[in-house]
Amino acid sequence: MLPNTRRIRIGIDTGGTFTDVVAFDETTGDLVTTKTPSTPRNPADGFMAAIDKALDLADRPPGGGDSIVAVSHGTTVATNQLLEGKVDKLGFVTTEGYESILEIARQSVPDGYGNSYFWVKPDRIVPRDLVGTVGGRMTYTGEEIRPFDEPGARATARWFRQKGVNTLGVCLLHAYANPSHEERMREILAEEHPDAIVSLSSAVLREYREYERSMTTLVDAAVKPMVSSYVATIKARLDAYTVSTLSDDATDRHDTSVPFYVMKSNGGVLSAEEIVHQPITTVLSGPAAGALGAALIARHAGFDRVLTCDGGGTSTDMCVVIDGEPSLTTEGSVGAYPSKIPMIDVVTVGAGGGSIAWLSPEGMLKVGPRSAGADPGPLCYAKGGTDVTITDAHVCLGRIPPHLLGGEIPLDVDAARSGLQQLAEKLDMSVPECATGVLEISAWNQANALRQITVQRGLDVRDFTLTTFGGSGSLLLCRLIDILDLPRVLVPPNPGNVSAFGLLTVDVKNDYVQTHVSLHDTLDPQALAAVFDDLSAQAAAALSKEGFAVEDHHYVRTADLRYFGQAFEVRVPVPDGPIDQALLDNVAQRFHDEHRALYGYDFAGDDQQQVEWVNLRVSGVGPIRRPDIHRRRPGPDVGRPRPRSRRAVCFVPADGEVDTAVFWRPDLQPGQRLRGPAIIEEFGSTVPVHPGFSARIDDFLNIIVTRGEDAR
Repeated sequence: MLPNTRRIRIGIDTGGTFTDVVAFDETTGDLVTTKTPSTPRNPADGFMAAIDKALDLADRPPGGGDSIVAVSHGTTVATNQLLEGKVDKLGFVTTEGYESILEIARQSVPDGYGNSYFWVKPDRIVPRDLVGTVGGRMTYTGEEIRPFDEPGARATARWFRQKGVNTLGVCLLHAYANPSHEERMREILAEEHPDAIVSLSSAVLREYREYERSMTTLVDAAVKPMVSSYVATIKARLDAYTVSTLSDDATDRHDTSVPFYVMKSNGGVLSAEEIVHQPITTVLSGPAAGALGAALIARHAGFDRVLTCDGGGTSTDMCVVIDGEPSLTTEGSVGAYPSKIPMIDVVTVGAGGGSIAWLSPEGMLKVGPRSAGADPGPLCYAKGGTDVTITDAHVCLGRIPPHLLGGEIPLDVDAARSGLQQLAEKLDMSVPECATGVLEISAWNQANALRQITVQRGLDVRDFTLTTFGGSGSLLLCRLIDILDLPRVLVPPNPGNVSAFGLLTVDVKNDYVQTHVSLHDTLDPQALAAVFDDLSAQAAAALSKEGFAVEDHHYVRTADLRYFGQAFEVRVPVPDGPIDQALLDNVAQRFHDEHRALYGYDFAGDDQQQVEWVNLRVSGVGPIRRPDIHRRRPGPDVGRPRPRSRRAVCFVPADGEVDTAVFWRPDLQPGQRLRGPAIIEEFGSTVPVHPGFSARIDDFLNIIVTRGEDAR
C-alpha cells in the first residue's frame, strides 16, 4: 500500500428489502455500518450504492477507493433463482441405462404426507426428453469395465447442440472414484458444442449416491449462467476502485482491481474468479454470514450455546451455534432441489417484515411465505403495495416508528391502518386484534422453526441464548421468550448489519470430499492417509491460488461414519496427526458418542454391529484478520437511561394503547437497565420490550432481554 493510505475491507449483504454494508478500517479498527434499499431489478445498483454510502460515511469520497483492500459479498442470486423455480432449459448427460435416475430419486415420500396417495411427485429439474446418455462404465472402486464410447458421446453432444440446450450437467456412474470418463466428455462437448456451459459431478461433488450427486451437479449447472453474469457485472463495476501498491524499492506505483470475494454456504468465502466455477456453493450465502457474525458476537459476550434468528424483509433464518461453531450439514435443499454440498445448517421460514397476511379459502388468517419484498413492499412503503404485511402490523400498533433508517424512509401509517381495517372486517375483529393476530402467527412460525433445529435434533431449546438480528429479527423476541421459555435474548449492536459484519469475519474456505467405503475393522491406515493427503494437496493448491502463504494454510479433517447397514452417516472430526490405528479408533469412538447424542443410543462394545467409514473430507482454510469486538466498561456515574421521546404503543389489544418510553440505542451505556414497556430504536432496527420484561446493556453494548426484572 502507499504510505498513509488506509486499508478498508467492506462486507455487503444483499437482502430482499435492504442492502447492508459494513466497512472495517484495518489501520484504525473503526467500523462504519449503514444500509441502502435493495434494487431487485438490478442488484448491482444497490451493491455499488452501498459501497459509495459506506465510503462517504468513512470520510472517503466515492470513486476514490484506492484504500479498499477487499470486498466480501453475501448474495441471494442463486438462492432466489432456485426458490422461484426459474431454471432455464437444462440438459443431463448420464451413463447409458441410467436415464431414470431423476425419476426414481430416493423412492421416498416427504414427511407430513402420510402416504403416497396424498403426494404428487414434483416435476424433475430435467425432463426425460432432455436426458442424453453415453456408453462406458466404471466400478465403485474406479476400475474401467467398459470403455468410454467416444462416437456415442459426440452424437450426444451434437444432439444437445441441435436442440439448443446450452447448459448441461454431466454425471456418469461412479465418477467420484474415477473422473476420467467425465473429463473426456467435457473435452468432447468443448469440441462439438463449444457454447455449452458444463458442470461435472466429479468437480462438483466427488461423493457416492447417484441421485444426490446428479441433482447437485444439475443445480450447479442451472445457476451457473446467472451467478456468472451477476459476479462479472459486480467485478466490472468494482474496477472503478483500485488498490494502489508500491514496488519493493518504492519507485513504481501499481494499480490493481479490488479483490472481490463471495460468501459460500459452508461458512467461508472464495474469490469471484473461482466462485463462477462452483456457483452452487453460494446458496444460503447471506444466512451463513449472519450465523457466523452472530456466533462471534455472542461468544465474546460469554454465551457458547446460541440460537441465531436473522429476520429480513422476506424470511427469517435460524441456526444452532455450539462453542462458537454453527452446525453444518450436507443434507440441505433450496426450494425443491436437494443440494448435497457442505452448508451451514440453516432453517428458513417465510416470516420476514414483508411477509403477506392473507385469508385461506376457509377464511383462516395466514402469514407468509409470500412476500411483498422491497418493490412494491408493504402498504406503509406507499410504493403501490396492496397486501397487508408484518411490517404494516408493527407500524399500526406503534411498535416500530413511522419511518425507517433513522428517518431516511418515511412510512405511511394511515395506509397500513386502512389495509388492516379491511382485513379486520373480513375476520370480524378490531384493527389492534387483527394486527396482533398477524404478529402472533408470525411468532409461532418462528418458534416452530427454532423447535425444528433444536427439539427435533435432541437439543433443549431452554439451554440456549437466542441472538436476534436483521432488520426485523428482534421485533418478536419477547413473544419467543414466552412461547419457548427461553432464558434470555441477545440483540447485538447494529443488528440490521450483522450479516454484513459476518462477511468480515469469514476465512477463505474450500471443501474437498472423496468417498472411501470400508469397514472399520478392515480399514488400511496407509490407504486412508493417502486419500487425506490427496485432498489436502487439492486444498493447498486452491489456497495458494488465492494468495495465501503455505505457512498460513490450515486444514480441517472430518469423516462420515455409520453403522453397517444404515442409510445415512454422522460426520465426526478426524484429529490432526499421523493416520494410525489409535487415531482411527479415536474417530470411531467419537462416532459412537455423537450417534448417542443425536439418536439416544449407540452400539459401542457390540461386536455384532460394525462401524463403516463412508466419506473422507478436508477443508482448506486461509485465515483473515477479523474486526476486534471491544469491551466497554461502565462509567463511574451510569444513571438510569433517559428516553428520547414517548408514544402510544399497543402490546395487548385488551389493554389498549400504553404510553411508552422510546430510547435511542446509541444513548444507552454499559450497565444501564430498563423495564418494559419500552421501545429501543436505532438506525437499522427496533427492539420492543413488552410489559413484564426487562433489558440491560452489557459491556459489549449488546441488549440482553429477559422475562421479569432479572436481565442476566
